[in-house]
Amino acid sequence: MSSKQVAKNRPIRDIHYRQFFFIDLFAGCGGLSLGLQNSGWEGIFAIEKSPQAFKTLRHNLVDSGSHNQGKARFNWPDWLEIAPYGIRSFMKEHRPHLRRLVGHVQLVAGGPPCQGFSYAGKRTGRDPRNELFKLHMEMVDMIKPPFVLLENVPGIDTVFGVIKKRRRGRGRPKKSYAERIKTSLAKNGYDVQQKLVKATDYGVPQFRPRYFTIGIRRDLLYGRECPDYFDILQRIRKGFLKSKGLPLNRPVTVAEAISDLEVSSKKTIACNDPESPTGYREIVYQGPVTSFQRLMHRGMNRQKINSLRLVNHRPETVARFRHILMNCRKGVQLSRDERKGLGITKKAIAPLSPDKPSHTLTTLPDDLLHYAEPRIHTVREYARLQSFPDWFEFRSKYTTGGARRIRECPRYTQVGNAVPPLLAEAFGRALIELASILGRKEGQPSSNKESNLGN
Repeated sequence: MSSKQVAKNRPIRDIHYRQFFFIDLFAGCGGLSLGLQNSGWEGIFAIEKSPQAFKTLRHNLVDSGSHNQGKARFNWPDWLEIAPYGIRSFMKEHRPHLRRLVGHVQLVAGGPPCQGFSYAGKRTGRDPRNELFKLHMEMVDMIKPPFVLLENVPGIDTVFGVIKKRRRGRGRPKKSYAERIKTSLAKNGYDVQQKLVKATDYGVPQFRPRYFTIGIRRDLLYGRECPDYFDILQRIRKGFLKSKGLPLNRPVTVAEAISDLEVSSKKTIACNDPESPTGYREIVYQGPVTSFQRLMHRGMNRQKINSLRLVNHRPETVARFRHILMNCRKGVQLSRDERKGLGITKKAIAPLSPDKPSHTLTTLPDDLLHYAEPRIHTVREYARLQSFPDWFEFRSKYTTGGARRIRECPRYTQVGNAVPPLLAEAFGRALIELASILGRKEGQPSSNKESNLGN
């Protein structure tokens, strides 16, 4: 979209409204959508290719049930079947409907797949998923929203490989994918701001640094300098944490997040999850004991917590984990010598520290060990470390392996890939504050309740 095309859009301050609508691309199980809805944004629809991840998203954020009664859900359009979609086929099939969304969607958000960028994975520039950001940009160009939000791993801002020289001997620096995204948005008429943000700063008990891109359509500025979105995010931080009853000057720790889910001193019963094979057990939950746990458990109304299934470790595995807990530093990855001495071939394994935030969760649940018990975490403990509330129920199988990992997205993977809802909620609040600033006339006082930002 050229600057001339942008200028033809109606002035944003000509329309007064109190609602902010978004669509979520590459939505996974719905962590970003959940956080945006909790911040006051209203979801129209979400696009996710994996049937397993979409099953969880639909169960919590589209369909109604006793578990999500009174919770925000998508206002799914009649023209779109509630089903998983690959974004390429979705855009091809529904292009006419998407063009009619111009002026009705204020935010196109999403997190294109990050496996090709991640330092925790193989990190390869040849991963075809790296190019999916172009489809995100194509959707932005089609709908022309006032705001764009992209989330990805820190590695997206690092150039792949070694700089190669051109034939004539001149060197041409490669661009990172973050730079390519910035260039694409800028060409389409957006002011672009990018920054690495730590989830711990917004109440998530997990370090999880993530690279965020914010696009603000330039015609919103009317020649003014664009406010610094990340400055706004930092400014609302303490008020956000205070509203959640979370500490202002230190991170939430692992023990504060999951100590109520320990097996010790609790009765266990047979796991009756219909999507789990028989032979597993789970704890009988007794209630939250910390501020973070009470926040996560809010609104449960005595309903049973989902995904508490304990892992059936072999005796030798339990013995190895117990040795790690007794002899290795907590909160630190095992050294090569420690792994060799224990006969562990995995390159990354760490027992968590109860007094620190968690390492960044991955899609491999055996990367991290419980801080006090010789086992890996349950899906619900994983979800707590990502700040998913207890009412949010995960669907599909728990784990997968081998070649199926490329095709399947079980519960651990769904949680590991998600945007932490608390972090997403803070981002949503900051976007509404930014909209209020942009829609405010010179000298007009601030109001977080409404904005006259439209299309």
